[in-house]
Amino acid sequence: MATGFFWDERCFWHSGGNYAFMSPVGGLVQPMATGGLPEDPETKRRLKNLLNVTGLLADLDSGSAPPITTEDLLRVHPQSYLDSFREAAAAGGGELGLRTPFGPDGYEIACLSAGLSQTALFATLRGDVTNAYALSRPPGHHCLPDFPNGFCLLANIAIAVEAAFAARMVERVAILDWDVHHGNGTEAIFYDRDDVLTISIHQERNYPRDSGDFQDRGSDRGDGYNLNIPLPPGAGHATYVEVMERLVLPELRSFEPDAIVVACGFDASGVDPLSRMLAGSNTFRRMTELVMETAADLCAGRLTLVHEGGYAASHVPFCGHAVLEALSGSAITAPDPLADRITAQQPGPRFEAFCSTLIGEMGDAIRA
Repeated sequence: MATGFFWDERCFWHSGGNYAFMSPVGGLVQPMATGGLPEDPETKRRLKNLLNVTGLLADLDSGSAPPITTEDLLRVHPQSYLDSFREAAAAGGGELGLRTPFGPDGYEIACLSAGLSQTALFATLRGDVTNAYALSRPPGHHCLPDFPNGFCLLANIAIAVEAAFAARMVERVAILDWDVHHGNGTEAIFYDRDDVLTISIHQERNYPRDSGDFQDRGSDRGDGYNLNIPLPPGAGHATYVEVMERLVLPELRSFEPDAIVVACGFDASGVDPLSRMLAGSNTFRRMTELVMETAADLCAGRLTLVHEGGYAASHVPFCGHAVLEALSGSAITAPDPLADRITAQQPGPRFEAFCSTLIGEMGDAIRA
């Protein structure tokens, strides 16, 4: 079996409206030559194009997926929100939340994005593929049931996971989010559940600024089943690997999930405009290898990655390629042209020691 790779050109057609970076155009905000929000189609399209050019796409089981159904959506989102979203999109677009503008067909494209995520997860659970990657757009991990934010219009991963529960394909699922921003939407949806372990590794106080604290461990039956790992800016490659080895993997092993889903954002990249974390393509490759090894031990390798953020069009393709090299075991590589720069900018031993102390303190608190 091959690695599944699910994508659709129509997801690249999602429009974010007339923005200049994070600010609506108008008044004193001049339109930018490149136009639009940081969440634009080029990072995803360039990743898919790089897979074509290197030939790695031929090693993958590649295809599209049907849009998500209303039945599946209603397990996470109320009908009132879906109606408002659909009506606004039919009227030409708008914005229903915080930094979530969309244009015509925005609802249909978001449903397709969620469909890619669910199809990837189901293909993995059925054993149709070894593992899978969904190139979903728009992303989903910030979306609350009735309030979209942070470019996220539907809660892609939560919708897919709830559908898997409904189909009785799983009893316990772990969701690991290494997007640089806190996965507040996913956290909120499963916060009081003990059948879903949610883990978010993120830059502290980046987005949303008022969420993602380590002390937020879940509520009611979900107490202890949510883990936030906020890291200081500039943490770098070694810290991400240490976090995986000392915090994330032990939690996964303790939980013993039936499947692992990764919210795979590449915005911790050392050249991303929305973060300051100094991760390289080697960072994402190594994290993927570690979670693959753990999935093989815990849940017969049932691992699905769903694309989230990543706003450096020059670097996301190489980060994504590195992840798909690891997932597929392909010998085809795409040397990262920014690797030397990012490696040279890694933090020194004193700051790495500081981060290691923070990791140790979090580990002690988890075990207490």
